[in-house]
Amino acid sequence: MTAETRRRAVQAARGETPFDLLLTHTRIVDMATGEIREADVGIVGSLIASVHPRGSRDDALEAHDLHNQFLSPGLMDTHVHLESSHLLPARYAEIVLAQGTTAVFWDPHELANVLGMNGVRFAIEASRNLPLQVMVAAPSSVPSTPGLEMSGADFAGEEMNTLLGWPEVRGVAEVMDMHGVLNGSQRMLEILQAGLESGKLIEGHARGLSGADLQAYLAAGVTSDHELTSADDALEKLRAGLTLEIRGSHPYLLPEIVSALKTLPHLSSQITVCTDDVPPDVLLEKGGIIALLNLLIEHGLPATDALRFATLNASLRLQRNDLGLIAAGRRADLVVFDSLEKLSARRVYVAGKCIARDGAMIEPLADTPLALPRDTVRLSPLAASDFYMRIDNAKHGIARLRHISGARFTRWGETDARVRYGRVEIPDGFSLIWVQHRHARHAATPQIALLEGWGELRGAIATSYSHDSHNLVVLGRDPDDMALAANTLIESGGGMALVQNGSVIAHVAMPIAGMLSELPPAELARQFSELRDRSSQIADWEPPYRVFKAIEGTCLACNAGPHLTDLGLTDGSTRQIVNPLISYRETPDTTQ
Repeated sequence: MTAETRRRAVQAARGETPFDLLLTHTRIVDMATGEIREADVGIVGSLIASVHPRGSRDDALEAHDLHNQFLSPGLMDTHVHLESSHLLPARYAEIVLAQGTTAVFWDPHELANVLGMNGVRFAIEASRNLPLQVMVAAPSSVPSTPGLEMSGADFAGEEMNTLLGWPEVRGVAEVMDMHGVLNGSQRMLEILQAGLESGKLIEGHARGLSGADLQAYLAAGVTSDHELTSADDALEKLRAGLTLEIRGSHPYLLPEIVSALKTLPHLSSQITVCTDDVPPDVLLEKGGIIALLNLLIEHGLPATDALRFATLNASLRLQRNDLGLIAAGRRADLVVFDSLEKLSARRVYVAGKCIARDGAMIEPLADTPLALPRDTVRLSPLAASDFYMRIDNAKHGIARLRHISGARFTRWGETDARVRYGRVEIPDGFSLIWVQHRHARHAATPQIALLEGWGELRGAIATSYSHDSHNLVVLGRDPDDMALAANTLIESGGGMALVQNGSVIAHVAMPIAGMLSELPPAELARQFSELRDRSSQIADWEPPYRVFKAIEGTCLACNAGPHLTDLGLTDGSTRQIVNPLISYRETPDTTQ
């Protein structure tokens, strides 16, 4: 914003010069009062110069008649990992801008866990000069659980101070190491102190915290949370003083959260919305923030409240006083809706220019010329024998083994398994999970564990996109299928693959950092949707979207319960690496 633009806006507001653009016959959704009111909006350059009575001004270089449609500030996403779309930032921006989202707060910790500081720099450079306002956070979770996993880098106080000194970085990204915060680890003390001294935001990840632990987490300096698990959880966190980021990636929680919010006498300005993670097919078909707002409205939240969460409340949270309101002096990022019962962006204005109509960009965005980070799956081809579960120094016998039970919410289990020639036979009803470090920072052998609650997989699933260390993960029962799935990703530089009966039945290559693709969005979405659909040949998912979320998060060691990482079978509650072998007894023969 130049001083000249603001000077011209002042003159235009007083009627001394014409507006560059005049939006007429609008119904403004007033985020400050909750009113729907008739007005015209005068714009100079990128700035709203005047909001005035209908028909009181007609002096403008250009006028757009909005035919009594609703005008809202541009929508804002207060917490997102763009990497979950598997798109480069320009392609992601084209999709969400056309849906009405004009600003996002990006935590690039997926890229940072692979590329370190260069991952954050790539996020900044790849999103520079886009019409989407991309605010970047400094990842605090590299890795998310030090000591239980190893990613491509380690961030502590020194790295955080450096990142927070970059002008494009607007805060500390979600603090996932809750155990470290509550127990005063030196690393987390340094990270939080860097955030506090910077005066910038500190995002939270308070999954499962309640009572004294929740209070302690806030006392450490954290100010927001998107890890809501129930309506009671949301209310406790709101009452504690956290800014809520209601997220669209967990839609099954929305009905009870809306019901709980409607019991409150006042809807706080500390309620915002975020997407967190949205895969490409869902982003194209259903949308990001716009889909979340429509669900909130469908579940009974007034549209004006839902929109306020995504506009004024979001701007307050993100400390962007130039956004969030249709008012003189604010940036002219605006979205036009023809209905408040079902939100659909008819026009989108960014910096005073109409850039999208009826859900599509008027012109495609130019690619930012950048060197793309490739060759990050640093592994040699694997053999089927690499996927055997073995008991050292065993011949034939019975092993009592700890195993992972469940998908997104894991718990410990124990089972007996036969051992023949030192190799564990997978019990009926179980499958295997296998993890291999892919960043070349250590040469540890692959880790393997029994998995219950996924059924007997009829093939193999592999991914290099696995929160948050993004090591190579394979699920299956058949070693040949598992090896083929892993080798498919090693050869393609990363992505996701499904294998059955010795054939690759679906594959999405993601050669950029093992998580992003250069494919056009529609083609990437088609491939991702095909992968999701064909997964039913391997397992009985219900529903497929949530199961894929479970696959991507199955190694997330910061969460409570057992998780397998590149360092072993971990306990997220005790922060220990646990030996899966409880006991073993030899038997005299192989018939057992």
